[in-house]
Amino acid sequence: MSIRQYRPRRNSRGSITKAQHIILGSVFSIALLLQVAYPLISGEPLRLVTIATVYWAAGAMSLHGLYAYGLNYALRYISITFVFALIVEQIGSRTGWPFGTYAYDNSLGYQIYGVPLVVPFAWMMLAHPLLIAARRTSPHWVFLYGGAGLMAWDLFLDPQMVSADRWSWEISGRTVPFQPEIPLLNTFGWLLTGMGLMALLHLALPRERRKNGANLLVPNVFLGWTWFAGVFGNVFFFDRPGVAFLGGLLFGLVLAPYFITLSFGRSG
Repeated sequence: MSIRQYRPRRNSRGSITKAQHIILGSVFSIALLLQVAYPLISGEPLRLVTIATVYWAAGAMSLHGLYAYGLNYALRYISITFVFALIVEQIGSRTGWPFGTYAYDNSLGYQIYGVPLVVPFAWMMLAHPLLIAARRTSPHWVFLYGGAGLMAWDLFLDPQMVSADRWSWEISGRTVPFQPEIPLLNTFGWLLTGMGLMALLHLALPRERRKNGANLLVPNVFLGWTWFAGVFGNVFFFDRPGVAFLGGLLFGLVLAPYFITLSFGRSG
């Protein structure tokens, strides 16, 4: 008879290095601090912070994709999202479909045939965390869940940018509730193009995290922060409670199932 020492099986999934934690945390923290500063400044500093916020947030999400899913994921994510968004924005700004007739202001910096370079990176900010949420919450309907998420997020984004004169629409029909400066067609356009982007990303990107990949804290915090900042900012800084209500309701309805699955520990 032999006595063997029992050792509980450890979780086979590791984590990233300390240096990678510091890099990811630093980039993400800068992105959040820039967003915090946004309603507190004006003029040229506000313009620069607007642009910087997008680049730092897109950088944080891309960096998380690299650390969590690998180089193949990160490169495909960046290239697919950038090219898709640029093509859609080129078509939209020239034809008026599917977002309505709109134009970008020169204050957003360098433009690629009329579309500011920073714009595709704005798509990049939310596509990665929403893809993660969609794959966990609705694995058979990733395109629909992710597209609805991008559409709901835009209910916060567009009123803020129009108020700051970063872009504008020609209004000729029905408008978004509580947003008379934005055509209802734009919401449909975001749902349609969001579904297209999510379908492409779901097909092209790896689905399993690396064995020693980063956990999902950064994208999860960013999703929650985006909802909170959209509601809080519109109520207390931008004096637009209607935008806070509509965006908070729809974006909250999209995020709620995901965070519920996290709370109850459903496997991804």
